[in-house]
Amino acid sequence: MITLREISAPIREELRTFQDHFRNAMRSKVGLVDVIARYLLRQKGKKIRPILVLLTSKVCGGTTPATYRAATLVEILHTATLIHDDVVDGADTRRGLASINAIWKNKVAVLMGDYLLSRGLLLSLEREDFYFLKVLSDAVRRMSEGEILQIEKSRRLDIDEETYLKIISDKTASLISTCCELGAASTTPDEEKWKQMRSFGENIGMAFQIRDDLLDHMGTKSMTGKPTGLDTKEKKLTLPLIHAFRKAPRKERKAIMQLIKSQASRNGKIRIREFVKTYGGIDYAIRKAEYYSNLAREELQPFPDSPSKTALLKFIDFVTARSN
Repeated sequence: MITLREISAPIREELRTFQDHFRNAMRSKVGLVDVIARYLLRQKGKKIRPILVLLTSKVCGGTTPATYRAATLVEILHTATLIHDDVVDGADTRRGLASINAIWKNKVAVLMGDYLLSRGLLLSLEREDFYFLKVLSDAVRRMSEGEILQIEKSRRLDIDEETYLKIISDKTASLISTCCELGAASTTPDEEKWKQMRSFGENIGMAFQIRDDLLDHMGTKSMTGKPTGLDTKEKKLTLPLIHAFRKAPRKERKAIMQLIKSQASRNGKIRIREFVKTYGGIDYAIRKAEYYSNLAREELQPFPDSPSKTALLKFIDFVTARSN
């Protein structure tokens, strides 16, 4: 099983340097803000987004001071969105620790998320990284629109595959594609390489989210670290279920839809999972994730072989095989 530690091996030193940049960018002269920032640094995430910035920069030429600013910028934004997500979801924990809203309540959590967003903006403006700011601002727009579209469709329960793909493209793939584009833009003036890396990130982001949605139907809490069936509980219709609805007889579709509307019990969730498997939802979603993974591989082909390129290829395998 490929691990993130193995993937990040070619950038081990660069990750340490990034961590110093990230820590410095989070600091504040306001006591409570600084306390919360230091607490956030204890929530050690996977750092997937800065890893992608650093690897794509090395594939395109090598890390520069701008690369570290780009990696810091995307991680600050990602951290801010997680804080806001925890408030919206009423989450009590994040990465094994109590969430910001659980300790300091919603008002402080929202303001801390806003503070981090402003730090990211200032980080770009201070060094006149205007292109970084433009690309990232567009990603924030897409993420917000994707989230709102998903809420709208969850209320109506009328999502089709085309809408689902748009939602995950905006919600998840937009930020991953931004990471890869900024990694390239931080080290080379060749805009064709920016475009290739953006496309690589978009496709691997699509595969990443489809695989994540699959885990909700085929994983276990011990595998994923979170309860399964959350998507159906929150009335989110993801690709495995959308495909099963398309293939199932009308009578069964109506029965399963009623279970989702009534927020199914434990037995109901088991029935939904069996329905998805019976009508090919699992296999279809696996094939779709592989389709996007193969598109991502194609985007990497023109780049010369290197340890960092190999690491990105391993990242594709990591995404398609992930169990958490």
